[in-house]
Amino acid sequence: MIPRSTLRAAAPALAAALLFGASTPLAKWLGVDVAPQLLAGLLYLGSGLGLALLMLARRLTRGGSAAGAVSLRIPSGEAAWLAGAILSGGVLGPVFLMSGLATTDAAAASLLLNVEGVLTALIAWVVFKESADRQLVLGMVAIVVGGVLLSLQPGSARLSAGALWVAAACLCWSIDNNLTRKVSANDALLLACVKGLSAGAVNTGLALAAGAAWPGRGPLLATLGVGFAGYGLSLALFVVALRGLGSARTGAYFSVAPLFGVLIALALWPAVPGASFWIAAALMALGVWLHIRERHAHDHVHEPMVHAHPHRHDEHHPHEHDFDWDGSEPHSHAHQHTALTHSHAHFPDLHHRHGHSPPH
Repeated sequence: MIPRSTLRAAAPALAAALLFGASTPLAKWLGVDVAPQLLAGLLYLGSGLGLALLMLARRLTRGGSAAGAVSLRIPSGEAAWLAGAILSGGVLGPVFLMSGLATTDAAAASLLLNVEGVLTALIAWVVFKESADRQLVLGMVAIVVGGVLLSLQPGSARLSAGALWVAAACLCWSIDNNLTRKVSANDALLLACVKGLSAGAVNTGLALAAGAAWPGRGPLLATLGVGFAGYGLSLALFVVALRGLGSARTGAYFSVAPLFGVLIALALWPAVPGASFWIAAALMALGVWLHIRERHAHDHVHEPMVHAHPHRHDEHHPHEHDFDWDGSEPHSHAHQHTALTHSHAHFPDLHHRHGHSPPH
C-alpha cells in the first residue's frame, strides 16, 4: 500500500501530468495551419499571460500578513539556473516537439514522451547525484525499451524522424527539469510565468520573423487557453512537486502524462493500436509502477541553513515566528534550520539533497 505522505507528495506531479498530457494531442489538433515554432511560442505566451493574471488575482485577494507575502524576486545566485531552464525547456523543447508532432501519430508521440522521465532521472542521478536504487533503474529500463519499441517504423528497424524530434524535446525538458529543481524554492507561479513569457516571446518573435502567418482570433484564443492550462498550470504544479520529490521522482510520476494524452488522442483520431503499441504501453506502465513503489530511508544529517518556501510545522520546521501568524498552513517566510540527525523515509526534496555513502 502506498503511504498517504507519498500520495500527497505525488499529487502535484500527477495533476501536472494530466494537464500536460492533455495538451499534446490538443496542440496537434490546433496546429494544423500554424507553423511549429509559432505554435510553441503561442502556447508558452498563453501560459505566461494566464499565470500573470492569476498572480495579479492572488495579490488582490491575499492578505498582507508576513506569512501570506510572496517574494517576486529570483535570487541573483539562481538566475543562471533559471535562464538555462528557459533556453532548454522553454525555447528548444517545444519547437522540437511540434516538429515531431507534424509527422508522428499523436497517440504514439504521447507515449514516447515517457522518455522525458527517464532522461530526467538519469541526469539527476549522474550529474546532480540524487539517490537511485535498483528498482528505480529497472523502471527506467522498462520505459526506455517501451519508448524504443514505440518509435520504430512498421516493418523497419529505423527510427522515424518524428520520433527523434520528440526524443530531442524530451532531452531538452529533462535538462530543464533538473535546472528548475535548483530554483524550486521560489514561488511556483512566478517561475512558470517568467519561463512562459520568455520562451513565448522568443519563439513567437522568431516564427513571425521567419514569415509564419498569424492565426485567426478563434484559433489564437484556443491556443493561448491550452498553453495556460497544459503548460502554465502544469509547470507551476511541477515546480511544487520538485520541492517535495526531487527531479528523478517527479519525472517518474510525470511519466503518466503520455497515458492521459493517449486517451485524448484516440478520442480525437479513433484508431485501433497495433500489438507493438500495447507492448510498449505495458512496459512503460511497469516502469512507472516500479518508480512509485520505490522507498528510501536511512540515517541522514541536516546541515544548518536559512531559506524561504511554503511549509508546514512538521519535524523539519519546529521554529517560532517573530511576526503575527494566523495559524494557516502551508505558509511561506524565511526560516532557519538547525542541525538535525534522524532516520525516516524521504525523497530528495528541499531538505534531503544530501550525498550517500555508499551510493544508493
